[in-house]
Amino acid sequence: MEIRVLKYFLTIAREENITRAAEQLHITQPTLSRQMMQLEEELGVRLFQRNRVSVTLTEEGRLLRRRAQEILELAEKAEQEIILNRETVTGTIGIGCGETRNMEGLSRLMTSFRQHYPEVVFHIYTANADDVKEKLENGTLDFGLLLEPVEISRFNFVRMPLREQWCVLMRRDSPLAEKETITPADLVGVPLIVARRHSVRNELDNWFGEYYRRMHVVTTVNLSYNNCSIMVENHVGVGLVHDFEVPGNALCLRPLSPEIGNSCVLVWRKEQVFPPAVTKFIEHVRAAAPTL
Repeated sequence: MEIRVLKYFLTIAREENITRAAEQLHITQPTLSRQMMQLEEELGVRLFQRNRVSVTLTEEGRLLRRRAQEILELAEKAEQEIILNRETVTGTIGIGCGETRNMEGLSRLMTSFRQHYPEVVFHIYTANADDVKEKLENGTLDFGLLLEPVEISRFNFVRMPLREQWCVLMRRDSPLAEKETITPADLVGVPLIVARRHSVRNELDNWFGEYYRRMHVVTTVNLSYNNCSIMVENHVGVGLVHDFEVPGNALCLRPLSPEIGNSCVLVWRKEQVFPPAVTKFIEHVRAAAPTL
């Protein structure tokens, strides 16, 4: 089934007359009739009800008309995109990221990039570093904004400017809210909501030190400050989270003492052939890195 023949078919369906359709298509009427007979033989159905003065579509013909219109629209769109791609940068850039204040810096990069390439669309996928790395490696994401500790030897990267500080998220009526900082000893026996990632848990376990075995973990979480906030507000426990804007007035944050924090990196695969939009964004990121 050729695009050309579908165009012939749609012209006949619109004109309801083979002679008029042939005139519009600048071909002879016998040639057009033969093409339609071959199309009906190919599909094994009758597409037209024919009489001396006009042709009308059968039920199968009406179905083909709907699908033929869709096919021609897609073909035209593909042709336009290919032509446009020669002249401008278009496409989608997929970025996976955790919940981090460094999204501010990434957002500025996205905004400045789209000032040069307004046809590019960004797709943001929120997940933890392990999930994002998996999608980077299988090619479903182009970039990852990852909180360390994370293994990045297989990636190129740019280090982001903000260091994420660990805090305790609690209700304002909690006795812990009276303290300026929170030590491991302060959390002994307190119900804790902590990260599920093993590398992050190891870092926190080291911070607890000698108090590690006396910690009372009641919930582990993958992501979502919002969900953690709701659980803290409803007395599930206190949350160990990175510093962020606390919603509402019922909750507050207190930093850990001794202080611990994590850096953040924007990564992409090494030695990978990327589409033009991704390649341009890599150049943009590298050029902006000194000023992030």
